[in-house]
Amino acid sequence: MRLLVACATAAATVSLSTPAEAAVPLSTPAEAATAVYGFAWADGKGHLRLVPKSATRASKRSYTFKTLHRALELRLDYTKAAYGRVTVACDLVETEGRIAVDGRGLGRTKCGPGDLTETLARGPVPVRVEYRGGKATRVNEILIADWGSPRTARGTVKRVNDTAVLFTAGGRTIKLGYTYTTAFHRTTARCGDGWLTGRPVNADRNGLGKKPCTWTDLTKALKGTRHPVLVKVDYTPGVDALNEVWEVFGDA
Repeated sequence: MRLLVACATAAATVSLSTPAEAAVPLSTPAEAATAVYGFAWADGKGHLRLVPKSATRASKRSYTFKTLHRALELRLDYTKAAYGRVTVACDLVETEGRIAVDGRGLGRTKCGPGDLTETLARGPVPVRVEYRGGKATRVNEILIADWGSPRTARGTVKRVNDTAVLFTAGGRTIKLGYTYTTAFHRTTARCGDGWLTGRPVNADRNGLGKKPCTWTDLTKALKGTRHPVLVKVDYTPGVDALNEVWEVFGDA
């Protein structure tokens, strides 16, 4: 299943050049907060992770992200962070056609850490985060004009935790997150079987799994593996989101 997202219409692009948004040098006082943009993923109770992106205003309401080379993943505690949503109410899943953003395009509906937890449980969230040390002080949801196009590729995956894998193909390894929207296609008889357990009764002529299973089945199957396993995946590169996984039988 592809990543379900709501994309805003892009307008004229205006580059962000606010000095305060730049990387903070080591000499900056401890009181100063660093601001970064990126797709936030849930990463354990009260924590999020994101790889900083370069952000550009695409319109008054939306942004575009680009990869920042050598950017390192951040893991931040958000249990005491203020959270601003782009929806008009904290408990809405989608905007429902009503947008709540300020003059900088940042979500302005005042919400709390618990609301952020619920939002992250649904998948990656485009955000601007202010943080000090390893703690987020403010998280603002933003709208993205272009989430990028999904790709398919064959390679190997290795489990990181219950919601992330390392995918390797063509000599390159990337970290991909997954949620309840991720589809898992198995070659085995049952969704709960171990990786490549038994005869490939649900493999197609190319060795790809065709039995529909869920993201929890993927987690369970990967927990039983000690080495990277062969797969075909559908993923969204800029978001680092894993949309579909096909178990591959043998070297097919």
